[in-house]
Amino acid sequence: MSLPEPEILASIVARVFRVDEVTSGDARNGYFLRYRGELLLDSAEAYDRLAEALRPYDITPLFRIENGRQTVLLVRGIVHPKPGRVSVNIALFILTLVSVMLAGAMYSYTGPLPCDEWGQMKVVLLNIWTGWPFAVSLLSILLAHEFGHYFAGRARGAAVSLPYFIPFPFSFLGTMGAFIQLKQLPKNKRALFDLGIAGPLAGLIVAVPVLVLGLSLSDVGTLDNNSYTNAAGQCVICDNTSLPGETYSCPDDNMLEGNSLLYLGLKYAVKGQLLPTPAKSSLPPLLYWPGFVLTGRPIPVGGTDVMLHPVAMAGWAGILVTFLNLIPAGQLDGGHVLYTVFGKRVRLILPVILACLAVLGFFWSGWWLWAGLIFLLGRAHAEPLDEITELDRPRKILAVVMLVIFLLVLTPVPFTLF
Repeated sequence: MSLPEPEILASIVARVFRVDEVTSGDARNGYFLRYRGELLLDSAEAYDRLAEALRPYDITPLFRIENGRQTVLLVRGIVHPKPGRVSVNIALFILTLVSVMLAGAMYSYTGPLPCDEWGQMKVVLLNIWTGWPFAVSLLSILLAHEFGHYFAGRARGAAVSLPYFIPFPFSFLGTMGAFIQLKQLPKNKRALFDLGIAGPLAGLIVAVPVLVLGLSLSDVGTLDNNSYTNAAGQCVICDNTSLPGETYSCPDDNMLEGNSLLYLGLKYAVKGQLLPTPAKSSLPPLLYWPGFVLTGRPIPVGGTDVMLHPVAMAGWAGILVTFLNLIPAGQLDGGHVLYTVFGKRVRLILPVILACLAVLGFFWSGWWLWAGLIFLLGRAHAEPLDEITELDRPRKILAVVMLVIFLLVLTPVPFTLF
């Protein structure tokens, strides 16, 4: 489609925008016409009117602030999202369901295991049905999270895909999570904000009752290393000097889940005590607990802790997933929220986030990998079509609420092996 005369386009833009200056651009600039001036209407209403008026000409308007001045850019073409293949989403979900069932079976099975890996896999496969409590609990949280994004996007008129789940067989959780594809740029910061917070909020609404139920099903006992007996005909789990009939333990064979303020509070609400409680500590509680939450040390072996039921493990994982998604960087949900609040100034915040992750890496080395990924990918943001429209007051209040939630689910050390 050929472009209309500049005078026609100028008259359309002038309906919502007082034009002070017009300049031409090209493909290298990313626009073919730029208007500087001032909006005559509320920015959100002005964008809707202008986009609708330019649609017959296959032109997309962009609202920007350049050097402190309101700017309208005209770009050739309109995005027409193509429908996805639902069969792919369904197939990935089924594979993830099986994979998470396997992870649940690994938590639930308590019988003897063969020494060889194939024999162990065979035992888990034969007992896969025992993993349903963990699978149903975890997938309920992930489904709520992703469909929170999906329905928020649909409500704001954005074309979004159904969730794509990622199976990860014989792993810690059986999945690497899920994602939805945003097929077009969000209209404005309000739409991006709604899309960003909907997932964590929906997931947390499901994760909290799942965790409370799981904790009620969990027993409180002594936190200790798993012990094995060196018996004839049984495989030795790790290299050791034990004699037949003696018991032994293996280093890094046990996992202690990380703590957040929310997790500590829910354990206290259900079990009536802060867990894990050390057998003895030379520090007063006001010093011990902040240090333990932040560093995961010292590991309270011999102390009291909750022995997580598979449902509780799924609820704890849901809290962790919420925290990881709320990290304020790049394409993560927290990155979307941060961008809507600070705009392009987020580039000044990124070094602070990377520095915090680098420090936390001394207590959990996985944060160094996260810091590397965020350094490489965390500078890209989903810039909306209209960057002039700011968040309204209710969303600004909700942004503060999300900050509080982030601090409550913050898990400095996701897990520790001992």
